[in-house]
Amino acid sequence: MALPELSVAFFLQIFVIVGACRAMGWFGKRFLDQPQVVGEMIAGVVLGPSLLGLVAPDLQAAIFPKDAKPILYVCAQLGVGLYMFLVGLGFRTDHFRLNARSAIAVSLSGMAAPFLVALALTPWLLGLDLFGKGITSLQVTLFMGACISITAFPMLARIIHERGLTGTPLGSLSLSAGAIDDAGAWVVLAIVLASFGGGSEVAVKAIVGGGAFAAFMIVLGPKVLAPLTRWAEREGRVTQPMLAVVVMLFGLSAWAMDAAGMHSVFGGFLLGVVMPRGVLTREVRKQVEPFTTALLVPMFFAFSGLNTQLTMVNSVDLILVTAVILIGSVGAKGVACWAAARATGQDNATAMAVGTLMNARGLMELIIINIGLQKGIIGPALFSMLVIMAIVTTLMASPLFEIVYGRKARATGALGQLNEDDDVASVPARPSLR
Repeated sequence: MALPELSVAFFLQIFVIVGACRAMGWFGKRFLDQPQVVGEMIAGVVLGPSLLGLVAPDLQAAIFPKDAKPILYVCAQLGVGLYMFLVGLGFRTDHFRLNARSAIAVSLSGMAAPFLVALALTPWLLGLDLFGKGITSLQVTLFMGACISITAFPMLARIIHERGLTGTPLGSLSLSAGAIDDAGAWVVLAIVLASFGGGSEVAVKAIVGGGAFAAFMIVLGPKVLAPLTRWAEREGRVTQPMLAVVVMLFGLSAWAMDAAGMHSVFGGFLLGVVMPRGVLTREVRKQVEPFTTALLVPMFFAFSGLNTQLTMVNSVDLILVTAVILIGSVGAKGVACWAAARATGQDNATAMAVGTLMNARGLMELIIINIGLQKGIIGPALFSMLVIMAIVTTLMASPLFEIVYGRKARATGALGQLNEDDDVASVPARPSLR
C-alpha cells in the first residue's frame, strides 16, 4: 500500500475507532454502570474479526488493511504510555509511604497465589495444543502465572478516578500494589522470552536495566526536574517550549524502559510520579489528557481487538478451559489480596475492596497476551480465551467494588459521589505532600 493510501486509511480509522469507543463507552456507563474505558475495551473487540469481521468482512478489511496495522500499533503504544504518564502525575507518594507495607504484601500475595494456580493448570493446558511449538511446562507456568497475576494498572487508575477514590488511602494502596504487581509480571515475562529464544540478556536487561532506571528516577528525578518546575512557576503557566521539554523527557523515559525489556508504560508512569507538583504538572495534565484519552488510548483497544477472534472458542472443551482460567484467576488473586490486606491491618471492607480492584486485568492483560501471541508463545485460541478473561474481570471490578465498599462508604460520607467526568485520568484531590 502506497503512503498516500496509508494516510487515507488512517484517517478513516480515527473516525471509526473514536466513534465506536465513545458509543460503547456511553452505553456501558448509561446502562451497565461501567467506566468509559471498559466500553472502549469492548469496542476494540467489536471492531475486530470477532464481530465486524464476522458480519462484514470486506468492510472490516477496507477500514483496517493489514499494511496500516504498524501505524495503529505505534499510535496505540504512544497512547498507553501517555496515559500512564498522566496516572503518575496523580499518584500520591505520601499515601504510598504510609501504605508501603500493605502494598508490598498485597502485591506479592496477589502474584504468588495465581502462580500456584498456573502451576496446577499447566499439565492440563499443555495437552490441549494451545501453545507454540517447543514450549516447556516451566514456560507455560511462568507465562500463565504472569497473565493470571497481572493487574490492569491503567484500567485500575481509571476505575479509581471514576469511583471517587483518587487521593484516598484505598486508592493509593491499590495503585501502589498494582504498580509492584505489574513490574513483577513484566520481569517474569522477560524471563519467559529469554528462555523461549530471546537469550539470557533479555531477562538481565529487564531486571538490572529497568531497576537501575527506576532507582535513578526515584532518587535523582525530582532534582533533575526541579529547574523545569521553577521555570513554570516563574511564568505562571506552561509555555510551548516547556511542553516540548516534557514531551522529550516522556519519549526518553518510555524508550529507556522499552529498551530495558520492560514496557514503555512504566517509563511514562515513573516520569509522572517524580515530577515535582505545582504549575507544571497541573497545566501539562490539562493540555495532554484530553487528546490522549479521546484518541490515542482507544487506538490501543482497536489494535488489540484486531488480534482477537472469539469465534475460535467454539467447543465445549474450550469453553470449559476459559471458565476454569477465569474462575481460578478471580479466586486466587481476589482471596490472596484480601487476606494480605487484612493481615497488614486493613479493615474487612477495605480489604475486600482491594481484592476486587486488583482483579481488573483489562489493559495490561491485553498488552502481555499481545506480546505472547506475537512471539509465538500462545496460539490464537488461547489468546481469545485470555481476552475474554480480561474483559470479564474488568467488567466485574466496578459493580463488585460498589457492593463490598462503595455504596456503604458513600452513604456514610466516607467516600464522595461518583465522578461523572469520564475522560480525566487519575488526578489528586489536593496537592500531593512530598
